[in-house]
Parts: sequence; C-alpha cells; structure tokens
Amino acid sequence: MNAKTRKQQIEEMLVDDPNDPFLRYGLAMEYVSAGDDAAAVRCLQELITVAPDYVPAYQHLGQTLVRLERSAEARQAWTQGVQVAHRTGNQHARDEMQGFIENLS
Repeated sequence: MNAKTRKQQIEEMLVDDPNDPFLRYGLAMEYVSAGDDAAAVRCLQELITVAPDYVPAYQHLGQTLVRLERSAEARQAWTQGVQVAHRTGNQHARDEMQGFIENLS
C-alpha cells in the first residue's frame, strides 16, 4: 500500500482551498522538518501574500532565512512582522521578533 505523506495530504487540500493560511503554514513546516529551507521560504512568502496578518509566518520566515544565511532578508521579514503583530495586538510575537532583530549579527 502506498500511504500519502503529510506533505502530500496538505498539498492535495491546498488544491481545494489555496488560500487557507493554516494549510500553507503546515506545508511550510513540513518543508522545514524535511530540511528544505528554500521551499519553506517560498511557502511562507506565499502565505504572507494570501494572509498578510498571519504573524507566525513572519517569525518562521525570518528564522528560515537566517538558516540560509540571508540575514538582511530575515531582518526585513521580522521588521514587517513586528508591524503586523503590533497592528493585530500580538504583543508576545512582536517582542519576540524585536528580540530576533536585536540579536541579528
């Protein structure tokens, strides 16, 4: 029997609902788990396009970009995320991303 992976299941569900932020986030996390940071970045950027208020996308996008040694882009993602978190009232995420920015070398 050929069981589908979680990634395959999420991709199939995205066909029916391509703008679902939870599915897009889940797919990005599958790529992170698989060590495919470049694909995770693409998924997180797509997620931000379809759901610009989805704060965790900015947090993980920045972290993933740092792993890819793209610090300037990580700073930009977190800076944008701080603004979104502030606007949406997510103080914890805002403070966490602000800390990431301050600790970025």
